[in-house]
Amino acid sequence: MTIPDTGFMFRSLEFLASFFVILVGLVVITIVIVFIIDITQTKQAIRRNYPVIAHFRYFFEELGKFFRQYFFAMDREEMPFNRADRSWVYRAAKDLDNTTAFGSTRTLSPPGTVLFVNCPFPTLGTDAAKPRDITIGPECENPYVTDSLFNISGMSYGALSKPAVQALSAGAAKSDCWMNTGEGGLSPYHLEGGADIVFQIGTAKYGVRDEHGNLSDDKLREVAAHEQVKMFEIKLSQGAKPGKGGILPGAKVTEEIAKIRGIPVGEDSISPNRHPDINSVADLLNMIEHIRTVTGKPVGFKAVIGAYGWLDELFLEVNKRGQQAAPDFITVDSSDGGTGAAPMSLMDYMGLPIQESLPLVTDKLTEHGLKDRVKVIASGKLVTPAEVAWALCVGADFVVSARGFMFALGCIQALHCNKNTCPTGITTHDRRLQKGLVPKIKATRVTNYVKNMVYEIGVISHSCGVREPRELKRFHARIVTESGQSLSLDDMYSDHAMRAMLKRQGGTP
Repeated sequence: MTIPDTGFMFRSLEFLASFFVILVGLVVITIVIVFIIDITQTKQAIRRNYPVIAHFRYFFEELGKFFRQYFFAMDREEMPFNRADRSWVYRAAKDLDNTTAFGSTRTLSPPGTVLFVNCPFPTLGTDAAKPRDITIGPECENPYVTDSLFNISGMSYGALSKPAVQALSAGAAKSDCWMNTGEGGLSPYHLEGGADIVFQIGTAKYGVRDEHGNLSDDKLREVAAHEQVKMFEIKLSQGAKPGKGGILPGAKVTEEIAKIRGIPVGEDSISPNRHPDINSVADLLNMIEHIRTVTGKPVGFKAVIGAYGWLDELFLEVNKRGQQAAPDFITVDSSDGGTGAAPMSLMDYMGLPIQESLPLVTDKLTEHGLKDRVKVIASGKLVTPAEVAWALCVGADFVVSARGFMFALGCIQALHCNKNTCPTGITTHDRRLQKGLVPKIKATRVTNYVKNMVYEIGVISHSCGVREPRELKRFHARIVTESGQSLSLDDMYSDHAMRAMLKRQGGTP
């Protein structure tokens, strides 16, 4: 019988114990190093706010590429923005290579799919042109002239955090695009980056209201005195909640935000569901003319289109008064537009999507002879080059996006916008969470997003054989129908408008 060598066993156990202690020590040291690196780096808000554990997100995200067919959703199955579209924005914002391999993950056969018509002799890069200048409000004392294609849609300071607004402002200035204030008024953070500003007048008239909540001409002049403020937008309705005013939970109404808006601290900020003083197309035109006279700057309105008979009334009234009375622009918002908070009944069921409303509005402007006078801005879930190019084909002069720029800032679609617990610091006033969003770094991503967006819209345009994006027309794109065959946008949208125009001009429809 062999006697166990207890000394050897003891030494082995001692070695294993020492090895385990050393291993644990190395793990602890590694965690400390990663913690310090994460909390001091400024590029990724998730890592800065959630040091160490944030790496598991990226680990599982990477695993998803290999196991998605077993455990995870496909690229285009997530909502409201699928992974493929979000990934394009993330890469564009980081100025990374945005080419893909093997083949498209996009299904090309479902009804509604847009297909661009490539030209057999595409435009050479040497023949390409930069986007042309557009004049908004030619009748104004101070018209706005810009060549910007893609701009930042309305997001209030309050709905967004201070560092988010600062990053957007600085990024917009670097990329020569404009930034809409949203209905929460003009904050110092909108101005400090030097961007062109569109001041939005919501139904509560925050920032330009008197003590009774009515429009104040003195405050209008005060806002208009800022050279950066280029236009005023009257918000009639908003995507995701047409017929419902803005909702800012009391937890987000800080002392500073309350002062800017002119409301009590800590109380829910609930805007009226419409402007009490705009009850007809005549009232709307009167309001536009009043603000334009007081400020000397272009004035338009933003609306989700549902019922559309009122558009004919509006444009008939414009022509009755003279084209100088027209709104300088119309922002057409989609029913699937974004918001910080809205009732699900409105978010899911109210209003027309941009695919239907945008061509309707541009056709009616054409029908009434106002398309050149009134500029059209498209809004609502247009975050990739193909979506923006589609809007230009249909007749938009400009495109604006809110959630696309939130993705550029690092939004991970956590759906916490209404809870003051946004993990990336974009829609929260919790300073612990805000520290993850470093404005200087994120401003560069905003600039990159605009730069790469405009570049790839140009790529689509040149493939279609035009020199610059605003030369895109409806015949440059087709849309898949129920039969599985595609139909030109020109044929799909323009027939009614052409017939109406011929009838108005005395021709044979």
